[in-house]
Amino acid sequence: MAWIIGVDVGGTFTDFHVYDDESGELRLHKTPSTPDNPARAVLNGINELSDDMDLADVSRLSHGTTVATNALIQRRGGKVALLVTEGFRDLLEIGRQIRPHMFSFQQDHPTPLVPRERRLEVAERILFDGSVHRPLSQAAIDGAVAAVRESGAECLAICLIFGFINPDHERRLRDALQTALPDLKISISSDVQPEFREYERLSTTVLNAFLQPVMGSYLTEFEDQLTKLMPNADLGINQSAGGLMTPARARQLPIRTALSGPAAGVVGAIDAARSAELANVITLDMGGTSADVCLIRELEADVAYDRWIEGYPVRLASVDVNAVGAGGGSIAWFERDGLMKVGPQSAGAVPGPACYGQGGTEPTVSDANLVLGRLSPKGLLGGGMALDVDAARAALAPVAERLGMTIERTAHGILGIVAANMVRAIRTISVERGHDPRDFVLLPFGGAGPLHAVDVAHALGINNMLVPLAPGILCARGLVVSDLRESFVISRVMPLMAEAMGDITANLVDLGHQAAAWFEQAGIDLDARQTMFSLDMRYIGQNYELQVDLDDAQAQVPQAQEPLLQDLADKFFAAHERSYGYHNPEDAVEVVNLRVTAIGRLAGPGDGGAQAMAAPGTRAVADATRQVWFSGDTSVETPVYDRAKLLPGQELDGPAVIEQLDATTILAPGDHCRIDKAGNLYVEMSHE
Repeated sequence: MAWIIGVDVGGTFTDFHVYDDESGELRLHKTPSTPDNPARAVLNGINELSDDMDLADVSRLSHGTTVATNALIQRRGGKVALLVTEGFRDLLEIGRQIRPHMFSFQQDHPTPLVPRERRLEVAERILFDGSVHRPLSQAAIDGAVAAVRESGAECLAICLIFGFINPDHERRLRDALQTALPDLKISISSDVQPEFREYERLSTTVLNAFLQPVMGSYLTEFEDQLTKLMPNADLGINQSAGGLMTPARARQLPIRTALSGPAAGVVGAIDAARSAELANVITLDMGGTSADVCLIRELEADVAYDRWIEGYPVRLASVDVNAVGAGGGSIAWFERDGLMKVGPQSAGAVPGPACYGQGGTEPTVSDANLVLGRLSPKGLLGGGMALDVDAARAALAPVAERLGMTIERTAHGILGIVAANMVRAIRTISVERGHDPRDFVLLPFGGAGPLHAVDVAHALGINNMLVPLAPGILCARGLVVSDLRESFVISRVMPLMAEAMGDITANLVDLGHQAAAWFEQAGIDLDARQTMFSLDMRYIGQNYELQVDLDDAQAQVPQAQEPLLQDLADKFFAAHERSYGYHNPEDAVEVVNLRVTAIGRLAGPGDGGAQAMAAPGTRAVADATRQVWFSGDTSVETPVYDRAKLLPGQELDGPAVIEQLDATTILAPGDHCRIDKAGNLYVEMSHE
């Protein structure tokens, strides 16, 4: 046997998706998260899995980690210093001189991670074309080493002006400092994100340096423990853009893991959509603290490069996910205007919702679901985690009294508010970008996604919904099916004209060489290699770019320049039309960045082996019934199904509750559900 394990650390639970890539056997597991040390929950879960499998047979463990994200939220990183070109000491604080909130004069930017006394200058200057205006002398290097040593910093960010064009000075400073201070963690901008826009490049490099000590110690300890448990397993760390990287690369570039959790869910959703032969879906990943939504077209999710993390701008590739504070632990509270709000504050994993019985007293979304019969009184994890109905009602009682409503109507209102929050998030990625959500299938996952998806679908007018086989563990499934991935970029602002095609071609060749070198270093076989080239392009005068993908033939050295030139222009015009609804073929276009994504295909899971099938149209049999409130006024006697007993080919009608280890799915009255050949629940909404 050769087991592949995907493990995703969430705010409430840590999820495991385990495949045997020879027999197709699948195992699912969940264990409570340990926020004080996420690795402890992972190791606990692995030890629990070891009761039924030999850990020596594990060939790969793919890990989605929140260590970087939590370190930024808590400002718990290394003591960082910054080395910049002379005259640019205050760039980190000046930024772009825009308010963090358009309508607030009081709200300020977060405090810089590097105080002014640890922002150091070095005498050097490189110009926009890469030429050296002021050489970096040995005296300047020695002065920089002395200043960094005196600062007492644990980690250092080096970001010199135009270092992305000519990285020589950054590399010389790094080499000298590493020799003099071998324990110092160093990030240089030409390695972290070699692109123009100096403030974003500076901010990203500082954040990377800030995270290096935390991620380094976490991964070192984690690898040591894993090696003892699973001596034959390779460890892969998930990235914000999807795909895995080695632990060594994650230690060097921890900022790439800051948004890795949502990315794993999108990869898993694409795999689930492919199994159902669907191309266009909207994902709804709802967990304990937040909900993430993403629009997928033709089994591809858009990639965004400009993001903000905890108030700091970051320039890095990440799956284009929109997040909102709506989760099972989201707390209902009253604003100063007397109106009830739900989230973004969350009860989290500790103490958790009141119904968990761990000391929580605030009214939450999970408490509302339990009171309305949508969650089983037997509890979560197949009954392994009991829920306290009386505690849930006690938490909701003060809110109901303030509103002058019954507890059930109050609970129903809480669910309506949290659904409205998610509807707004989906409108942002669909309607506001010219997409009609009714043209997509809603794909809910996460521990709470299928519980609320029916309300979201009905509010948006979406006609169909697909609930994957293990929706609460889909992020972990995404880790199992992920491949190794690395990206390289060359930032050059060039007009799109015949005279520039030679430079564009030369840069594409250079990127190809970088990708080939990475394949060799990673030990990727020739038949498992894939490269994807793209250009960031814009009209001259625009401030933001659109990504234009090249096919394999275009990425090779062209025999003639003119056909490639026109083809690139046509591709940009099509991308502009798709994004903004218009294009002008007469306006001048320029290339800003050239990119290549190198993918090393890993051995993936099989099809799950042979599955039992029911005759098409066979009616599923309910295990029990209970009262469920689909409105605030009255309850309905509702069939309850055990998903483990549902077979492909069977059908059932709403109202219904479908329970399983990792999630609960709700069908409204009139909805129709069939189980497809891959075991997914395909739901047709009634909209009555």
